[in-house]
Amino acid sequence: MTLAYIGLGSNMSDREANLSQAVRLISQIAPVLAASSLYLTEPEGYKDQPDFLNSVVCVDTDVTAAKLLHIMNGIEVQMGRERLFAGAPRVIDLDLLLFDEAIINQPGLEVPHPRLHLRAFVLMPMVEIAPDLVHPVLHKTMKELLAGLTSDYRIDKWVGNKHNGSG
Repeated sequence: MTLAYIGLGSNMSDREANLSQAVRLISQIAPVLAASSLYLTEPEGYKDQPDFLNSVVCVDTDVTAAKLLHIMNGIEVQMGRERLFAGAPRVIDLDLLLFDEAIINQPGLEVPHPRLHLRAFVLMPMVEIAPDLVHPVLHKTMKELLAGLTSDYRIDKWVGNKHNGSG
């Protein structure tokens, strides 16, 4: 069995329900061992869209990284994701962040996720569920990566229909 970390994001319709549905669908193919809180974040890149809710889950899987990514892409399609343009609003976005200590660089699959270490909306939930997990390329813990991050965009911990600032 392999521990895999999946980043989730949604900024269309009922974002919280979208993330819950995605976690339910993921749990049908791999046990979810840990799930972070939800974080409200400004969009990166294309700014003319609603804020995102983001989270991270850790699953225990017996499939390959490529197969897991294929399943994740299927969940996105099942939930109605359309890839209109890079950075477009989306009902759900699933990213394979880490796959145990694997380093994979092949067409369509790069693990660790190439921007994991640059994104507070990934690192904050990662630190919540696995603060001492070591990035297999950078050899730093998630906590260390977050501490070294400089960011000028807003990220808040989400509490149902309310949220409170956390960073």
